[in-house]
Amino acid sequence: MHPFRTTIVAAGAVAAVLGGTVFAAALPSSAAPSPTAATAAVGAGFWHTSGNKILDSAGDVVRIAGINWYGFETPDEIAHGLWAQDYHAVVDAIKNLGYNTIRIPFSNQMVEKPIIPQNFSMFNSTGPINTDLAGLNSLQILDKIVAYAGTDGLKVILDDHRSDAGESAEENGLWYTAAFTNQNWLTDWATMAKRYAGNPTVIGFDLRNEPHTPAGVAYANGATWGTGDPNTDIRLAYEAAGNEILGLDPSALIFAEGIGETPNAAGGFDSTWWGGDLELAGQFPVTLTSPGHVVYSAHDYGPSLFQQTWFNATTTTASLAAVWNQFWGYLYQNNTAPIWVGEFGTGNVATDVSNTATGSQGQWFNSLVTFIGANPGMGWTYWALNGEDSFALLDNGYDATPVSAAKQSLLKTIQFPLTGTITAPPPPTTGTGTAPPTTTSAPPPPSASCSAVYSVVNAWQGGFQAGITIKNTGTTAINNWTLAWDFPGAAQVSSLWNATDTQTGKHVVATAAAFDATIAPGASVMVGFTANDPTADPNPTAFSLNGSTCTS
Repeated sequence: MHPFRTTIVAAGAVAAVLGGTVFAAALPSSAAPSPTAATAAVGAGFWHTSGNKILDSAGDVVRIAGINWYGFETPDEIAHGLWAQDYHAVVDAIKNLGYNTIRIPFSNQMVEKPIIPQNFSMFNSTGPINTDLAGLNSLQILDKIVAYAGTDGLKVILDDHRSDAGESAEENGLWYTAAFTNQNWLTDWATMAKRYAGNPTVIGFDLRNEPHTPAGVAYANGATWGTGDPNTDIRLAYEAAGNEILGLDPSALIFAEGIGETPNAAGGFDSTWWGGDLELAGQFPVTLTSPGHVVYSAHDYGPSLFQQTWFNATTTTASLAAVWNQFWGYLYQNNTAPIWVGEFGTGNVATDVSNTATGSQGQWFNSLVTFIGANPGMGWTYWALNGEDSFALLDNGYDATPVSAAKQSLLKTIQFPLTGTITAPPPPTTGTGTAPPTTTSAPPPPSASCSAVYSVVNAWQGGFQAGITIKNTGTTAINNWTLAWDFPGAAQVSSLWNATDTQTGKHVVATAAAFDATIAPGASVMVGFTANDPTADPNPTAFSLNGSTCTS
């Protein structure tokens, strides 16, 4: 079980909080969409920010409306619930329940020393499950979940939850420890950025879960904001890691969580939930070398977790909104930056979801959902999907039906489906509706001006992950593309995203998906895949697009 985290509140101290691929590549966020790109589904491609909004590759406003699914950050180093269900079924349930994003926590230990997890099953009452996870390490299993989430049209946010594998937020409240230093943290983010570079399923990275000042520790020794101290100022750490990531994955969103308390003019502290205090972000913003990437993230919980001072006999929806606006909502209201409520959750009895009693859990939860709903660009991810959690969405068996229909119905009011209408051109027909007979060989396909750059993202014994970036170097759009190449040796694609694939012997053909079938002039898409390769063969060097050779 993922336990609650509690601290004893001293004067001015923070309270408590619950702890927390298909590459849908389209146009780069800086490029104008081509006329045909307008048919792409809402949310397609890479995302970027403008004012307090998050925009997709076509410039449409999108809302993160998702769920937290934890486990990789724990000693199990695997998403929980796979002891009961196949991961495909869990991801399908997330999709079918209307959530569009999965926030997946992990630890630095998992990145640096991934284990081969054991806490999952390969058989349940329905038959074999999770069979393709056998023998994989934690990072490879994460790849599998990300890839399948992409095929379901979902987005993923990866969250550096703590340093060593364990429960809850890091005990010292900082982004580093003696065993996992600041440099480890930066290097690990570089590893993750490289791993998912060019992958619009992974829309971004939540740089650190719930920075805070532990109870009994002086503010100057916990997580601070805007102090300029490189040992404690999380804003400086966010800038360093954000720039490191963008140098490797230029399209990523960078999610920056708040701290737990801020000194006030009266000589005390304004205290809230860990990760929920962004009071100084307006004065001391996270500034990266490339604009359009920063999203601020706050966590918020109700009185069932801790009796904050604002939960009392005079609590109203308006008084709660005033607290949220004080700590983080002002950034959205002032059009400074997007806000994402990365964690919030409640229990499964009726009064946990909706209650008229002042200062109650149900009043808080209903009010927060209403507050988020009133701010259309504000994002959120509910804590948590996990059936073993006190705030569970699913039951202990991770069945697809939520434990609380009332909670699911309320969350549904602020969901945001990533859908759109994509009209494919009809096949050629005769007046009778049948294809005309072919009496001559088909004409050769039109030549395409393109480049194809192959890169290995990650490798392990017996396999690897790679990406092929296809760029339209011509002056007209490339439509309904098909990319082909030959492996020099015995490599076999095991999972491919951003396209559908067939492989015959050494020959691989990747056919564009509906959402990225058009490559505008100057634009790029990426085909990513994992492959089994027992003999560690050389990389392929020749690629053709629609039958024409691409430069490398």
